[in-house]
Amino acid sequence: MTRALTVLATGPLSLVQDLGRPGNAHLGVPPSGALDAPSLALANRLAGNDESAAGIESVFGGLRLRAGSSCTVVVTGPSAPVLVNGRAAGSHTPVHLRAGDEVEVGSPLAGLRTYLAASGGIEVPAHLGSRSTDVLSGLGPDPLAPGDVLPLGTPTRPPRGADAVPPPSPPDSLAVPVLLGPRDDWFDGPAAQLAAGAWTVSPESNRVGLRLVGTRLTRAAAFADRELTSEPVVTGAVQVPASGRPVVFLADHPTTGGYPVVGVVPGDALAALAQARPGTRVRLRPVG
Repeated sequence: MTRALTVLATGPLSLVQDLGRPGNAHLGVPPSGALDAPSLALANRLAGNDESAAGIESVFGGLRLRAGSSCTVVVTGPSAPVLVNGRAAGSHTPVHLRAGDEVEVGSPLAGLRTYLAASGGIEVPAHLGSRSTDVLSGLGPDPLAPGDVLPLGTPTRPPRGADAVPPPSPPDSLAVPVLLGPRDDWFDGPAAQLAAGAWTVSPESNRVGLRLVGTRLTRAAAFADRELTSEPVVTGAVQVPASGRPVVFLADHPTTGGYPVVGVVPGDALAALAQARPGTRVRLRPVG
């Protein structure tokens, strides 16, 4: 029997992701990796893997897989129905599959992205040291499609940790910390503007960036008609295009940009943004 999972259905979008390929910005390559890294790390711990093992990031559920041999799978992220051969199995807990069993992940009750880890990890070929799919450049494996066969590595230890972990409940509004700079001087009273603004998540958001609809940020008079030379940007950068509506760069962002960055969202706040559905209310809270 082959240690593999066969993809039967993918839902709107399912991707192989690990913790990414940081350190390649000089090559024009973004870090990529799971947008909700803590959820993937938890799934791997519960499945008995290293936290860095590759799993599947799925948007709005609909993922269905068939096991080629005995294995353990764990689904994390927001609470979502998990079915094995049509019967409820539960999320955030190790679930054993026999050869031929089918596991299905339904739509999360709140939030956006679920994560599935399998014992041994998904061992598709690595690119620049990572198995992550980068949707901007196309680096890494293609988005999953029915019929794909995903090889699994050899388990190194049994499922461990707690038998079950309570799933988080992503809120319908977020207060997001923002460290001002490097181009906050391009804006008129940037801290006050950010603190007073109110936005919702746009349906046009994706792994490249979270687009916000709402308050327009205005430039300082001295920079009203200035153009910015393209410069490096980092994950979490809050870029403000000509529309004045902020975009928060996520893991597949371009490594340079030509619009001013008013601030940066710290890394530990990005997982919440990864679970923000379109229409989620967002406040940007200047800190530091």
